[in-house]
Amino acid sequence: MPNKRSGGGLSPTQQAAKFLGVSVLAGAVLAGIALPAVGALGLAAKGSVESFDELPANMKTPPLSQRTTILDADGGQIATVYSRDRTVVPLKDISPYMQKAIVAIEDSRFYQHGAVDLKGVLRALNKNAQTGGVSEGASTLTQQYVKNVFVEEAGNDPTKVAQATQQTIGRKIRELKYAIQVEEELGKKKILENYLNITFFGQQAYGVEAAAQRYFSTSAKDLDLEQAALLAGIVQSPSRYDPVNDETEATKRRNTVLQRMAAVGDISRAQAADAMKAPLGLKVSKPKNGCITAVKGAGFFCDYVREVFLTDPVFGKTKEKRAKIWNQGGLTIRTTMDPQAQNAAQRSIKEHVYKSDEVATAVSLVQPGTGKILAMGQSRPYGFKKNETQINLSVDQSMGGGMGYQPGSTFKPIVAAAALEDGMPANKVYSSPYQMAYPSPVSACDGKRWVNDPNNPAKLENENSSEVGPYDMREATAKSVNTYYVQMISDIGICPVTTMAKKMGVVRADGDKMPQVPSIALGTQEMSPLTMANAYATFAARGMHCTPVAIESVSRRVGDKTSSLEVPKSTCSRAMSENTADTINALLKGVVEDGTGKKAGLGSRPSAGKTGTTDERYAAWFVGYTPNMAGAVWVGDPAHKRKMVGITIGGRSYGKVFGGEVPGPIWGDMMSGALEGKPVEDFNTVHIPDSKPRDRGDGDGDGGGGRDDGGNGDDDGFIGGLVGGNNNGGGGGEPFPTPSFSIPEGFFRGQSNGGGNGNGGRFG
Repeated sequence: MPNKRSGGGLSPTQQAAKFLGVSVLAGAVLAGIALPAVGALGLAAKGSVESFDELPANMKTPPLSQRTTILDADGGQIATVYSRDRTVVPLKDISPYMQKAIVAIEDSRFYQHGAVDLKGVLRALNKNAQTGGVSEGASTLTQQYVKNVFVEEAGNDPTKVAQATQQTIGRKIRELKYAIQVEEELGKKKILENYLNITFFGQQAYGVEAAAQRYFSTSAKDLDLEQAALLAGIVQSPSRYDPVNDETEATKRRNTVLQRMAAVGDISRAQAADAMKAPLGLKVSKPKNGCITAVKGAGFFCDYVREVFLTDPVFGKTKEKRAKIWNQGGLTIRTTMDPQAQNAAQRSIKEHVYKSDEVATAVSLVQPGTGKILAMGQSRPYGFKKNETQINLSVDQSMGGGMGYQPGSTFKPIVAAAALEDGMPANKVYSSPYQMAYPSPVSACDGKRWVNDPNNPAKLENENSSEVGPYDMREATAKSVNTYYVQMISDIGICPVTTMAKKMGVVRADGDKMPQVPSIALGTQEMSPLTMANAYATFAARGMHCTPVAIESVSRRVGDKTSSLEVPKSTCSRAMSENTADTINALLKGVVEDGTGKKAGLGSRPSAGKTGTTDERYAAWFVGYTPNMAGAVWVGDPAHKRKMVGITIGGRSYGKVFGGEVPGPIWGDMMSGALEGKPVEDFNTVHIPDSKPRDRGDGDGDGGGGRDDGGNGDDDGFIGGLVGGNNNGGGGGEPFPTPSFSIPEGFFRGQSNGGGNGNGGRFG
């Protein structure tokens, strides 16, 4: 409808509106506003007309916020999240009893009047004059709808909400003008539908569908007379008439609605009398909001999905735009989580580590070749109570995780991959003594070099004194020989290793840059389980690295329209040659067949992996894979205070914890369950010529020795950061070695500052 007629005059609607602005708004009684003195009416009239004319022609109606549903890969519900619990339904899916009840109690002349009920205004004016206050309002259902739109637009901003609900002439003027517009554009039935979907019914329920579910565990279309009357009565004051907390007041209010329905002829008086005798019949369902309600222990995976949505530019160029879409809701997010894998992970966690233990475990499973995150869990549940946490121990700090944990010897295969890509033969032999000083100098990136301190050279040692070379790559990997891998990184240089790590998506959990120090060969840089699982998936995918993804698809419902949103895609790129990856597969198969990872083996199903145990046993790892699934298991104290020596975990006592001793069995049970019923696939491996090393025992550990002296670089551009140690290693079956030096608390987190301090420690 045009704003003005062809002659330039106001349209009939605008003329009526302007008349109302002077005659009704000046009286300031719409919705129960009363001015104390008649003398003020003239000023109110003038100001009302001017304010009315200055308002924008059209009201902006924001989409109603709704709940978001997060699904697993099979379509099963993981959790629902929302800023406002609401499910929008059409009028045809709302019980006729509910439609009649809300009209009867809130605006019985709804179908007879326009945007403003002049009879209601006069009635309210008379009543308020008699009482000397504001005892009755005259807002129509349309005006109430408009007010609710203002409140919805305010969102969760308390200042904006206050402005949207304040009792002022200005707000009433705006409310009236837009009510006239809404009446013209929508019509009565659509206004009623919108009102029933937008209004608040208490108990975190917005809209009649959420209210029906909350109070009666039913749908809006199935509400009977008594139920509809109760819900209609709540709207006026959700806190006062809350049936959950005050059944007496709620019953009185319901009966008032029933009486009103009888008075206007919606039901008979006999129907009203019978309904008033009935109990409330509540069947309350608790609000189910947020990742804390996630099933299958998937609270942390749910939280990760939320972090992805709020941080990935694909969902909006700014964090404000992404947050607005998330808070508005109405999303159906189908994720990559495999329910079988998730259930298997949680079962294994529960079996091996208790939530009340001094240490915790966190696991992640990834699909090679796609980057799909299949499972994510930890022993300390998602929550706020004792032995619960909201920190996702599986992911990087930027995605809701912690500072990460030193992966120990699980980093060694990355060093081996870099060496193989550099042309090193797979049967390369190093002297690998039990103890040695770090070779020096070692080349680094940008033409720099790392140098050992000649006056106080950094040293390292193997886990057991019986581990004395020479060793080739196969045996050194199976036994996790520290000195072999330090000789390797000293030979090829540091830069190829950090470059390979980057290609495999291996980054520090805190986002800091990987330092150029040879101690990284021993896993001194803190990583997250998801990072390590995804890195090993690169080996399983024959050298193709795919960035991790958690979301398959997102649909968005706005009003009665549903659309699909673009989602983040995994980016796959070649990190190493197929031959290099196949060689690593052959090496790591040996770890679970004949090395430190025997307890993680999957029987007849081919698998490969690597153990890791950090200095003083603050953390222990097993990271492994089959051709179709990769997983990482970390066990330790997130606060990095409890050493895993003389400790009880999952009801079992351990003198000292190795990567193959606790994380290994967790990984084995988890993978067995996750892969049950799935095809048994074998690796593409290469033959590694036997270098004929002399015969030695297997040893009992997977670690080595060392400490971080944190030397600084000089002014010639050399890189400092020295790793050394004086631990006396124990032989096979010997007691836990006693350090000959004391280690200050927090020492092993290390630094990566301008001076080039490096992280060190005894790793396995």
